[in-house]
Amino acid sequence: MNKVQGNYHILLVEDDLADAGLVRIALRKGRHPVTLHHAKDHTEAFGFLRRIGNAFAEAPRPHLIFLDLNLPGRSGHEILQEIKGDPNLCGIPVIILSTSEAERDVVRSYHLGANSFVSKPMDADDFTHHIHTMETYWFDVVRLPAGP
Repeated sequence: MNKVQGNYHILLVEDDLADAGLVRIALRKGRHPVTLHHAKDHTEAFGFLRRIGNAFAEAPRPHLIFLDLNLPGRSGHEILQEIKGDPNLCGIPVIILSTSEAERDVVRSYHLGANSFVSKPMDADDFTHHIHTMETYWFDVVRLPAGP
């Protein structure tokens, strides 16, 4: 079991505000204290992860990253490749959370180092259930790394 002082931190990289809202609501209803940090694209995600600029100077290292594939500018696959290629970030588990069910996206995601691939359900209750299942798995079952 993970022993975290305070809240778990999740970075959600998602351009769809409705999906981001569903994740936020699901985590509020979850069993664990979670702070959700939201980035809409590559620039915001790496600003947060690398603490670039005043807005992100005090950003915590996330325990998990939820990453959408269909993003403006750089794709989720490109972001995943950059995270897993950075020695300071590669230990953070990345969960692909995408509407895609294409086998090529699944294969490419795992090839690039994704820790999980979850297709977003269309039903809000199913979506919430998926978020709670991931929360239980990552915060109760597996042991997360303590840091870089």
